[in-house]
Amino acid sequence: MAPQILWIGLGNMGRGMVKNLVEKGNLDKPVILYNRTRKRAEELAAKLPTGKTEIVDSVEEGVKRADIIFHILSNDAVVKANFDTILKGDVAGKLFVECSTIAPETTEEIAKLATEKGAQFIASPIFGAPPAAEAGQLIFVPAGPKSGIDKLRPYIKGVMGKAEIAFDDKPVGTSLKLKLLGNSFIINMVAQLGEGFAVADKTDIGPDALKQFIDLLFGGIYSLYSQRITQGTYWKMAEPLFSADNARKDAGHAMNMAKNAGAELRLTKVADEYLESVADYAGGDKGDIAGIYGAARKNAGLEYENDV
Repeated sequence: MAPQILWIGLGNMGRGMVKNLVEKGNLDKPVILYNRTRKRAEELAAKLPTGKTEIVDSVEEGVKRADIIFHILSNDAVVKANFDTILKGDVAGKLFVECSTIAPETTEEIAKLATEKGAQFIASPIFGAPPAAEAGQLIFVPAGPKSGIDKLRPYIKGVMGKAEIAFDDKPVGTSLKLKLLGNSFIINMVAQLGEGFAVADKTDIGPDALKQFIDLLFGGIYSLYSQRITQGTYWKMAEPLFSADNARKDAGHAMNMAKNAGAELRLTKVADEYLESVADYAGGDKGDIAGIYGAARKNAGLEYENDV
C-alpha cells in the first residue's frame, strides 16, 4: 500500500511537482494539499483528475494524516514558522522531505527538532525552473538517512525528476550547500548575459546576432535565459519564474557559505547588486532574475524594458 502524501507549498515549483506526482506517482490515495492561500490549492486541484487530490484547511490536519510530507516554501523564515506549527503535534514515524532552498544551518536546525520528536528528515532541494517542474525534468539533491532517501526515490526519476545527485547518509545541510553553489552559477550566468545584451544594444552588434552566437556555442539554459531577455519576457510576465527576492536570498546564503568556508564568491556579489536594482525597480517579489538585463540597460542609459 502506497504511503499517504501531504504536499505543503504550491508556488510555481510546487504546482508542477504535484501535477507529475499525481499523474505518474502510482499512488492509491489522493495527495493531500495544503497552501496558505487555499485558492491556489483549489485552482491546482481543478486542473487535475477528480479524486486525485484533497485540500485541507490546516497544516496540522494534513500532517496528522500523512506518512510523507513534502515541504517547499520560499524562504527560511516561512519554513521555520511552518515547522514551529507542525512540530507541536505528533510527528513520530513520519518522513519530512524538505525541498525549499534555505540556508544549510536552517535545514540542520529543523532536522534536529524533527528527529528529536521521532520523525525522519531529509533535505532534497531541486535544480530546474518551473517549466522543468511542469515537465517532470527536475534534478533532486537529497541528503540525510539513506532509508529516508529510499522512500523518496520512487517519486524522482520518471515522476517529478530526471536524475538525482544524492548524499546518502550525509548531513542534511550538504545538499543545500550544493544547491546554493549551483544557484550562484545560474545567477552569475544571468548577470553575464544581461551585461552582454546591454552592450549589444549599445553597439552595432545588436541582440539578434548575440543570441545567435549564444544558441550556436552554448545552447541549453543560456539560450533559455537569452530568450527571456530578448523577447522581453522578464518585464512582461505576471509571475516571475525566479523572483529577485528569492535570487537575492540564494545569493546571500551562497556568499555566507563561501565565507564560512574561507572562500569567496566575488562574481555573485556583483550579480546581487544587479538584483537589488531589479527589486528596486520592479519589486522584489515581481521582478524576475532575467531583469538583470533591464538593470544593466538602465546603467547604460537605456530603459529597463527593451523594445520588442
